[in-house]
Formats: sequence, structure tokens, C-alpha cells
Amino acid sequence: MRILIVKTGAIGDIVHTLPALAALRRALPDAHLAWAVERGGPAKLLRDNPCLDDLIEVDTRAWRKNLLHSDTRTAISQALSSLRNPEFDVALDFQGLLKSGMIAWLSRAPRRIGFDRAALREPASAWLLTETVSVDDRDQIIRKNLKLVARLGCAVNNDYEFPVGLSAADERFAEEQLRQSGGALAIINPGGGWPTKLWNAEGFAAIADRLWQAYGLRSVITYGPGEEALATSVITRTRSGTAVMIDSTLKQFFALARKATLFIGGDTGPLHLAAAAGAPIVGIYGPTPARRNGPFAKDDIVVERFDLDCRVDCFRRACSHTSCMKIPVETVWQAVMQRLQIADCRLQILPDDQPSPPAGETESKELSVL
Repeated sequence: MRILIVKTGAIGDIVHTLPALAALRRALPDAHLAWAVERGGPAKLLRDNPCLDDLIEVDTRAWRKNLLHSDTRTAISQALSSLRNPEFDVALDFQGLLKSGMIAWLSRAPRRIGFDRAALREPASAWLLTETVSVDDRDQIIRKNLKLVARLGCAVNNDYEFPVGLSAADERFAEEQLRQSGGALAIINPGGGWPTKLWNAEGFAAIADRLWQAYGLRSVITYGPGEEALATSVITRTRSGTAVMIDSTLKQFFALARKATLFIGGDTGPLHLAAAAGAPIVGIYGPTPARRNGPFAKDDIVVERFDLDCRVDCFRRACSHTSCMKIPVETVWQAVMQRLQIADCRLQILPDDQPSPPAGETESKELSVL
């Protein structure tokens, strides 16, 4: 059987689809598995994946900008050839867009399976499918994606697997960062993709200082394309002078997250990569719901506000007040202490600083700001 996975981006979307890929490979070890993905970061994360036989890279953003250019027509022709030459039996559309539905349709796969209309981001894309699967669009995205591969008879469970092809150089990068940090580090990622997902730089800086003062734990500030200035603003606001910025590839970041004592950040690709790597997570959530987009480990902690009616199914990329991200530093710090205590990370709180949280407070996944 030849199966085409269609999930073009972004990074978090790719990460949330990896358990479905792993389930396909376990259930169908002899199947030819290919993935159609957007060129750039998403494709780089999937290269050399141990579960994939083929990676089909598309560049729809560039194509739209230069649709009439001869190079664009050549690139589209090559992509179409890659989609059609293997003669796919099944195409799985995990994205639910007209773009992704069109890619599945262009593959000429006789079976094109996607979510039912109510769960599609662009309901018109249902016309490009031959089969649909009913799901709860409010459910955690990984579970939602696994229901799609269950249609092909794949056994699914909550033991998620995230196959990522790491090189020896990626592993050495992580080891070197760990060595420079004295054997333990916290990852702080202040970026958010959307402006409405951003917590303030002063808050991240304060958390980095407290991690050093209370635990002797150094922080590395990570950033993506276009976020260097934001990461720099966190560094310049720290007082301890112990936090450092690091520039990494996605796979280097994944390797580093596997060794991190803690990850702190908002709902963005690095958080989902860190969760996939098994790092303890403190997530700071605003316009997107953690129940759907959040980290999936039972011990991870999400800080979010439940006192705002406007947060219900918000998903706004622009807002006049961003009240949902006005979360006190102390609330985030309490979550950090709880997550470190749950992780049993063997870090000792240093004298003359805040005590550990009282017994019983470590059982809650979500902290509410009222």
C-alpha cells in the first residue's frame, strides 16, 4: 500500500501529526509512506525521518507570489510529478484546507480521507475528499489526528511516539549546551508566532533570574526566524547575567529539549517540539485553548486565564487589549516550582529564597488567573 500524508505546516502541526505517522508505520511496516510538506522549517524537521520513505516538498507560498514565472511553473510541474508517480492508494489530509485537499486530489489517490466538514478549517475542502472521519474538533489535536489513521485499521493509544531523525551533530550540539550550562538547563522560548500569544519579556527575564537564584539553574533563550530581537530583550532585562541566547536548528532544539530540566513558553512550535522530546513543560496560554493545543503529558502545567469570556474559541491573531496574556510573574513562578517538584529533578532550592509549594498543589495541570 502507498500512503500519502498531507500536512504542509506549521511546525506545531507537523509535531502533532508525528504520532499518526508512527502508528501507520507500526501497523503497516511494508507500506510506502510519503509526506507532502511545505519547504523550509517543516520539511527540515521531517528529513531523514525513520518512518518515512519519501518527502515531497511544495512551496505554495512562493508559488502564489510568482505564479506566472517560468520557474514557478517548472517547480509546480515537478511537485505534481512527485505526487503522481508513486500511484498512491490513499491520501490522508490532516490539515483540512483547500490547499491540502487539492494536494490530496492532485495525487490521484482513489481514497482521500479527511475530517468531517464540522472539523475542517475550510469546509469547502470536503468536496475534494472521498471519505470523512467524525471527530470532536475541541479534542486534543494528537488524538484527533490518530482517529484519521484508525480508519486504515491502525491501533492507536495514548503512548505517543514522535519519530525525528537526529544526527550525531545534533546530539553533540545538545551535549555542548548542557556542558556550558553546568549539566542542567531550562529552555525559555519567548516567541509566539502570533502577537496575541506573547507573554512579556520582563516576565521571562524575571523567571530566568528566579531559576538561577532559587535553583542555580541556567536558562537558554531560544528563538525562531524574526524573533532574535525579542530574545535579546529578555536577555537585557535579566539581572543575574546567567541567561544566554542560542541559535539552533529545529533538530538541534529537539535534541536539547530531550536533556532540558524545564521548558517555559507559549503555544508555539518550540513548545510542541519540547513536549514531543519529553521535556517538563510550563505553558503560558492565551487566545488558544490548552485543552486542544496544549502539552499532553499529565504532569505538564498550563497557566491560562478562565475569567475572560472573550477567550472562548478566540484564536485571534490581533487584539486591542490581549488581556489573556496579562498573567503575573508570581503565577508563572508558582507553576515553575510545581513542575520542577513533579519532575523530581533533584534540584535543591537555595537558601533565602521562596519555599517549595505546599503539598497537594502539584496535582493540578492548569493554573487559573482570576
